[in-house]
Amino acid sequence: MSFANVPEVKIGIVAVSRDCFPESLSVERRKALVAAYGKKYDTKEIYECPVCIVESEIQMVEALLDIKKAGCNALCVYLGNFGPEISETLLAKHFDGPKIFLAAAEETQDSLQDGRGDAYCGLLNASYNLRLRNVKAFIPENPVGDAEDLAEEIHKFVPIAKAMVGLSELKIISFGPRPQNFLACNAPIKQLYNLGVEIEENSELDLFEAFNKHADDDRIDSVVKDMEEELGTGNKKPEILRKLAQYELTLLDWIDAHKGYRKYVAIAGKCWPAFQTQFGFVPCYVNSRLTGRGIPVSCEVDIYGALSEFIGTCISDDIVTLLDINNSVPKDMYKESIEGKFDYKHSDTFMGFHCGNTCSKKMSSCEMRNQKIMARSLPEEVTNGTLEGDIAPGEITFYRLQSTSDGLLRAYVAEGEILPVATRSFGSIAVFAIPEMGRFYRHVLIEKNYPHHGAVAFGHYGSALYDLFKYIGVPVEDLNYNQPASLPYPTENPFK
Repeated sequence: MSFANVPEVKIGIVAVSRDCFPESLSVERRKALVAAYGKKYDTKEIYECPVCIVESEIQMVEALLDIKKAGCNALCVYLGNFGPEISETLLAKHFDGPKIFLAAAEETQDSLQDGRGDAYCGLLNASYNLRLRNVKAFIPENPVGDAEDLAEEIHKFVPIAKAMVGLSELKIISFGPRPQNFLACNAPIKQLYNLGVEIEENSELDLFEAFNKHADDDRIDSVVKDMEEELGTGNKKPEILRKLAQYELTLLDWIDAHKGYRKYVAIAGKCWPAFQTQFGFVPCYVNSRLTGRGIPVSCEVDIYGALSEFIGTCISDDIVTLLDINNSVPKDMYKESIEGKFDYKHSDTFMGFHCGNTCSKKMSSCEMRNQKIMARSLPEEVTNGTLEGDIAPGEITFYRLQSTSDGLLRAYVAEGEILPVATRSFGSIAVFAIPEMGRFYRHVLIEKNYPHHGAVAFGHYGSALYDLFKYIGVPVEDLNYNQPASLPYPTENPFK
């Protein structure tokens, strides 16, 4: 899936060579690497730089200018042999974008005299020099390999690079402070700037003014028609579509007018308590539609939730959602629908829910409804606008990047699945199963003070997310995952 709000990546592959090794060794290995990539993947994602850097700062500049001219926004420094530790790390220092270091493995036992490259050794010096220069580069779990091996590593780097480029050109637009008595998603914004993200904070009154100015927008009819086509027989609240269309146009026009010099945008929106009574609806369905176009919209002014959603959109090249880690699965539901049918304990299961913000493309079925919880204390007609139904079953990754209250970066990643189990409930909701979720819930989510919102990517993307979070600077001790039963958490009681 391709989104206009997500960057495309072009990785410049630059081979390097030590002057006491044959330059041809690096050049031929570079050509083999490019050819191996082209056999399996889209060659638009890579660019073969013709300059091989042989211990020359001048050649480093030539290579840098060449990959910039070619439109590369990511870099692969490829040690075809031992490599020049100074010029290769200077290239990484002066390249403004994500970079990966890879090294060539030896090819055959018959070429260990004149064809041995020693890049296995050279990568050690490269990593040391990167640290000396305070250059942050990505070195994968298996950075040394033959052409086919390293083509795989470059391909794995593509979504990581995409997210890094996206963050460097992202603006998060928020509306309003968090709702009263809702401190859960409160977090300092300093880490956004550390990540290269800009933020524009607005009053919900500003949004309300902009909304009212769109009351007679001549595009409303076409948006309503598009909503009707999307909802089909699920259009149970047709009377609210014009207001929802008006709101959607308001947000899209705000993005166009306020993104400034930034290329990509995510929104952290307000949805209660005054939103319903003043706007006359809830914004869930509009949030789902924008997120379905690759423009994540978090609810309850969850700024780091919007950030997490955007990261997941870049990593997965797919629609994401943001859900409450909401309620336990009743024991009778577990026994009737899960036990013996799926290999999960009751404590591995939970329900993820939000009022109605998940894109229709990720739902098993859906209907336009009203927000049941809000309607308990408000007239039903001002709570219309949720997209209700069970989320489609399949593999998922639950994750979040968060700033702590004292301004430190923290993240978690857990892979699992949505089970094909009817929830018998309301909202955008599903029965989730994550191995050892009960322990993860207690010793990560609660122990590390994470808010109740988690981002959901539809597929298993734990490896890429983990590597990305490590690359952007989340300390390893604060990069959490659902540990297996054989690996206790530091806070876990060993005598239980």
